[in-house]
Amino acid sequence: MEDLPPPLLLEILSRLGDSEDLARCRVASKTLNSIARDIRSVNLQCSYDRYAKSRSPLTSSSITPFKEIFIKLISELEIVESVSMGVEKPLRYEAYDDMEDEEADLYLSDENFSMEWLPKVCGGLKSISISDFWVQSCWRRSDVLSLISSHCLNLSELDVKNAWLSVDGLNPMPKLTNLTLEFIRLDDEDLNKINESFPSLQVLNLIGVGGLKEPRIHLMHLKTCQCIVSNAPNSLAIIAPNLVKLKLICVKPKLLVIETPLLSDLHLSLETAGNFKVKGLHDLRRLHLESTDLRNLLVTFPFGKTVKNLTVVSTRWEVPVGVTKSTFELMLNVFPNVSSLTLAPGAWSEFETYPGQVGLESRLQMKGLKKITAYLTVNDIEMTISTIFSILENCTKLSDMALLIHRDVVSNVTNSLISRCMAHCSRVRWKWGLWKDETKDAWISDGI
Repeated sequence: MEDLPPPLLLEILSRLGDSEDLARCRVASKTLNSIARDIRSVNLQCSYDRYAKSRSPLTSSSITPFKEIFIKLISELEIVESVSMGVEKPLRYEAYDDMEDEEADLYLSDENFSMEWLPKVCGGLKSISISDFWVQSCWRRSDVLSLISSHCLNLSELDVKNAWLSVDGLNPMPKLTNLTLEFIRLDDEDLNKINESFPSLQVLNLIGVGGLKEPRIHLMHLKTCQCIVSNAPNSLAIIAPNLVKLKLICVKPKLLVIETPLLSDLHLSLETAGNFKVKGLHDLRRLHLESTDLRNLLVTFPFGKTVKNLTVVSTRWEVPVGVTKSTFELMLNVFPNVSSLTLAPGAWSEFETYPGQVGLESRLQMKGLKKITAYLTVNDIEMTISTIFSILENCTKLSDMALLIHRDVVSNVTNSLISRCMAHCSRVRWKWGLWKDETKDAWISDGI
């Protein structure tokens, strides 16, 4: 291997996913050790096995501290453009009650530790990812954001997980375009400070951020946003004139405001919204709706005519007493131009068991519908088949049916359903699969 040209060796070493593997290569070869100094990234993850050995009286003395390894690795590089450090997933999500640890050896957002390495490499840094050890970080408030904003003037991507962050002393970072905060403790005023300090953000991921009561995202250049709120906020507002893709998961906000006129892809999941305000989604093409109150959400959704790709998930599909239309009929009214429709188990079951439902009225035809993907439970095969045939008769341009049958359905029922459907309609391209817990398994059959 040492006979290979240096540029090729450098390319090979750069592709090693773990910096510990790189360290082993450096020890094994003087040539590799020399070339490795030109590597521009550090990726070091603490495994559960390493953590366990560091706590064992029998092996702790032989384990080099994680922070010490990181400092040594980064100090041996000429230029550093990317830093990624953290704990691996089996260790990252250990509950505090299961693993009390008052040490700070894996408190990676510690400002004292950050000051050991950050000022030395900050000039070339473009990307930082810190995945902290929640057991050690959850009760220590970190000033790492202010340190990063003070030193890393060319940073474009920042990812921090499992930490309690302070925004005290946070400076503007006009070059930062990508920000991910996952399982972070923040307050509303902290989020407001982030809006002000990162004005150029194009990608924002707020995942499981706790402590927010009235979160407000107001970013002029934002294009992609994922917001998963772990608590039940009083209100939630997203104001982003250039946003095109939004994934929003929250519980029961009393007020939900979405002002995103260029939005084309929306994933919305909530139990219910007391007051749902949406302004001008005239470019919306792809929509995923998930709710325990799906019927009311459909009724209040005002911008359905532009949607071409629709996924509907109902987490509570009982039909309320006194309703005059099924959820499927409501969808046909609100989204008349859909060409691709996915019905999750709850949504399909509500339509299938709707009292008195024998067919769709001709005026409710989805004339442009070409593809349906549905998750079936098949409690009554005759009812399931009747529902499928009703859809085929009323959606005359339908050409693709991808039907996933629950794994608990006995094989002879599954086989009967497949054979009868394929024999009934030859114009449709059929695709069959299995599912459980709303997870697709391998497709089991294709046919025309």
